[in-house]
Amino acid sequence: MTALITLYNDVFDRLDKPSEFVIPTLARLVFIAIFIYYYWNSAMLKIDGSIFSPSAGAFGQMFPHAAEAVLYDVTKITFFQRIVIFFGTVAEFVLPALLLIGLLTRVAALGMIGFTWVQTLVDVYGHNVPFGGLFDNAITLADQRVMWTFLFLVIVIKGPGPLSIDRLLRLR
Repeated sequence: MTALITLYNDVFDRLDKPSEFVIPTLARLVFIAIFIYYYWNSAMLKIDGSIFSPSAGAFGQMFPHAAEAVLYDVTKITFFQRIVIFFGTVAEFVLPALLLIGLLTRVAALGMIGFTWVQTLVDVYGHNVPFGGLFDNAITLADQRVMWTFLFLVIVIKGPGPLSIDRLLRLR
């Protein structure tokens, strides 16, 4: 029995070393493969000619009740709403780009966690998307956003992996 336990430990101890760079690299690759176009396309919908000109789509996405109340007239956007739209749009461009190249990766992943949950609040309270519950027999918004958060937490905890600018800067 001890031989079997020793064999088990030897096999999985060998997997621990590569997982230090494989897991964070795979987490970044999964993010890039699944989410980078999602976020960049969403950001592109928010600008109307320049990053300083929010579109009616941005107004409607981020402040749906306020946008509907003024018939999506972007001239009626308040200063606060304009600032939120600007920084939200910048975040949708910059945070995925940082994760793509692996620069300030942990900070970018933390930012994406915050962004994900702000987005979730807007979806639930602004667009009336049902949040659902965890551990039930349906895939809900709650399940999706928890999975997204887990992906970003892997990057926060494990770092960017070896294929990153962070790693190059660390070697110097």
